[in-house]
Amino acid sequence: MTQMGIYFDQTRCTGCYTCVIACKDWYDADTGPVNLMRVRCLEHGVFPHLFAAYLATPCYHCAQPPCVQACPENAITKRAADGIVVVDQEKCVGAARCPKRCRKACPWGAPQFGPESDARMHKCQMCFERLAEGQQPICVEACPMFALEVEPLKALRAKHGDLREAEGFKYFERFGPSVIFKPKLRR
Repeated sequence: MTQMGIYFDQTRCTGCYTCVIACKDWYDADTGPVNLMRVRCLEHGVFPHLFAAYLATPCYHCAQPPCVQACPENAITKRAADGIVVVDQEKCVGAARCPKRCRKACPWGAPQFGPESDARMHKCQMCFERLAEGQQPICVEACPMFALEVEPLKALRAKHGDLREAEGFKYFERFGPSVIFKPKLRR
């Protein structure tokens, strides 16, 4: 199996949220609280010694995804061909009937439910349809700072190394998130 992965260059991200907006636009998502791509602002210090960084937070398509194991309906699966974690909307029973174990199991909050009582779970699916057509995920294509890349994880490691920690991100070995970072370091 080829495991697809994400590279995030934290030193390039300016927190413009173009990736978030492009994702919502591409998938014609409501302006509500569900964001398949999220960007967190991380601030530390006191003036004049300030530090700010941003962290792009999609689904990290783990080697051992906790959401897959937690879903009582088997609505979340890991594709054998590329390791992308996907949701079957037909199998998801919705927010009103679901204990939302998938959301609770993911340390990065990728599984999300909208505010509607019958909302189905949504999460980043790495634009697998676009990848199948030889295109990049919409967040990668939209990023004006070229802070995101999606390729097979082995190729990303060969190109960028294997740093698994970044400001605001905690790597969990037991899940094996498929992400590589160029972290912004506090000085």
